[in-house]
Amino acid sequence: MSTQPPFQSPVGTHDVYGPEAALWEGLIAHFAQAAYRYGFSMVHTPIFEDVGVFNRGIGEHSDVAKKEMYVFEDRGGRVYALRPEGTASIVRAFVEHQPTTPFKAWYVTPAFRYERPQAGRYRQHHQVGVEVLGTDDPAVDVEVISLAWRFYQSLGLTNIRLLINSMGHDACRSVFVGALRDVLSEHKDSLCEEHQKTFSDNPLRVLDCKKDACIAVTDAGPTLPDFLCDDCRGHFAKVTSGLESIGIAYTLTPRLVRGFDYYTRTTFEFVADALGSAQNAIGGGGRYDKLAEQLGGAPTSGIGFGSGIERLLLARRAEGVDAPLINRVPDIFVVDTTGDDVATPLVDHLRSAGYATLRAFDGRSMKSQMKVADRSGARVALLIGPQEQAAGEITLRDLRSGDFEQAQRRVASNDIVAALQELLGK
Repeated sequence: MSTQPPFQSPVGTHDVYGPEAALWEGLIAHFAQAAYRYGFSMVHTPIFEDVGVFNRGIGEHSDVAKKEMYVFEDRGGRVYALRPEGTASIVRAFVEHQPTTPFKAWYVTPAFRYERPQAGRYRQHHQVGVEVLGTDDPAVDVEVISLAWRFYQSLGLTNIRLLINSMGHDACRSVFVGALRDVLSEHKDSLCEEHQKTFSDNPLRVLDCKKDACIAVTDAGPTLPDFLCDDCRGHFAKVTSGLESIGIAYTLTPRLVRGFDYYTRTTFEFVADALGSAQNAIGGGGRYDKLAEQLGGAPTSGIGFGSGIERLLLARRAEGVDAPLINRVPDIFVVDTTGDDVATPLVDHLRSAGYATLRAFDGRSMKSQMKVADRSGARVALLIGPQEQAAGEITLRDLRSGDFEQAQRRVASNDIVAALQELLGK
């Protein structure tokens, strides 16, 4: 017998199984259905990419690139990074394959960031998201935001707020960044210790800082919406009016710049107030009209959003939502006490007919198998003992009926599917 302790999952990761796995399966199914209704198709990309995909996309000076990315050299000397977020890989695939536009992709993926683990935030976490490339129509911004909003509603979430801003494009944003840099330089000693050293690299990151010192300086400084050009202001007005036309409330949030350098114009974030104020973001995204070009493609407009699965399920629990997201109750449980393994061909026949069918193993007794059948939640038990086997019959028992006389009857083996169709309506 080994004296070594058993292996455990790495720090900052977790195993998903049992009832939690059913919630994950249901959440992903809800998202896939929502994406289908909005005309999106699934795209699956490699879990690791050339490190340049993320450095160019999210920015070499971002905290994610500098501190959190898992970067490694493979045996061929190539430098790769595990995916820290979903967008850059989808855009790289778009640039590589040049599909017809508008390109509407949805994805579900693990993402990796080396950071301090906490509730709903893991070093390997998981996201669902969508991306649209090939159009700068503000109606697409509205559609992407509404998809997220309706998806959250389908999960039973009600205490959600939408924060929204416009970051403008290169020309008008650069004027704002210059004005902000001047203010930050003037009040450098009042910033938090980290941004005293780094504010000049990317002043927008200071707007994202949650420390009181930086908030006090930036709140007294210029605001991005005041620097928008006419085109960007008009685009944003159409986004907000579009949201109003479909009844989606929003809060204008001038400090909202998100965490990556690729964002332009519309940026947005969804927060769950039930989670408190520290880590209450459950998803977000925005436009990235320069990202395809940064990754070697032709200039192409794009917009998308991503949501963390772990954080979404945490928000459901915080709101007290416990409704299942998918029905995984079996239709039938087969109880076989013949000793001849009659169950194997029977369950195969039933599954081929479209029924979710379980059975017991290890030659258990009738009593033991019936206990398992009842715990499974199955609607019907099919009993086959020596008597049924000799007569070419199966005992059908409705486990959810309170009338024993009506709940149980013998059925010819050849007629079992027809009997089940009559009872279960399939």
